[in-house]
Amino acid sequence: MYNDGLVTCTASELVIRRYYFPLGIAKRIPYGRIRGLRQVPLTRLGGRWRIWGTGDLVHYFNLDLGRVDKSVAFVVDLGAKVKPVITPDEPDRLVEAMAAHSIPVTRG
Repeated sequence: MYNDGLVTCTASELVIRRYYFPLGIAKRIPYGRIRGLRQVPLTRLGGRWRIWGTGDLVHYFNLDLGRVDKSVAFVVDLGAKVKPVITPDEPDRLVEAMAAHSIPVTRG
């Protein structure tokens, strides 16, 4: 599967560690709840400097101190207003792991 310490794909769910503020509790999302992931560039104005939380009340980032050095993010569509955003260390491996669970990943 996939595990970089903050984002994990298990046999049954996507686990986003350090998600809930202020305690950093993990968010666990069964694959059946995920409608898809959208891969987006991580830019200075588009989340690269967002260390934790939300700036627009729609996209919510887990605590990732290494995000400033990353260039790709994935918006997780759960069919709700608030969408978790993850920044895996190895984006290609995450895409492979999600494909193994029939989760569509789009670019845009």
